[in-house]
Amino acid sequence: MALGFWSESDYLQSWCRALRELGSGTAVTSCLVASITDPEVSNFLFCWPLYREGEKVFVQNSVIFLDELVETFNVEEPWRFVGPRRAVSEYGDRISEWSTDISEVEKFLSLKMG
Repeated sequence: MALGFWSESDYLQSWCRALRELGSGTAVTSCLVASITDPEVSNFLFCWPLYREGEKVFVQNSVIFLDELVETFNVEEPWRFVGPRRAVSEYGDRISEWSTDISEVEKFLSLKMG
């Protein structure tokens, strides 16, 4: 986790926003930024895309290449730059992911946010 551009507190705030975004519907994409440096001078960032499908939330590991985006990356809404969930890669390999229930995400948020 790079701490030059964002502090630990910035990551936590971003993660809470991203997790709250999952509550906005039953088919929602969000993401947790795992490591970011200044997007103005960076080539990429690491994130964990979150895909809500009904009561399940699927988590994957990903890299967002900033020079491939059609618009400037917005640190306030990083989920806008995550593609749709795929379970199989273009090469036919299963994409590593894990899952949890939305109720667990909501429980975490209620404990973290008070």
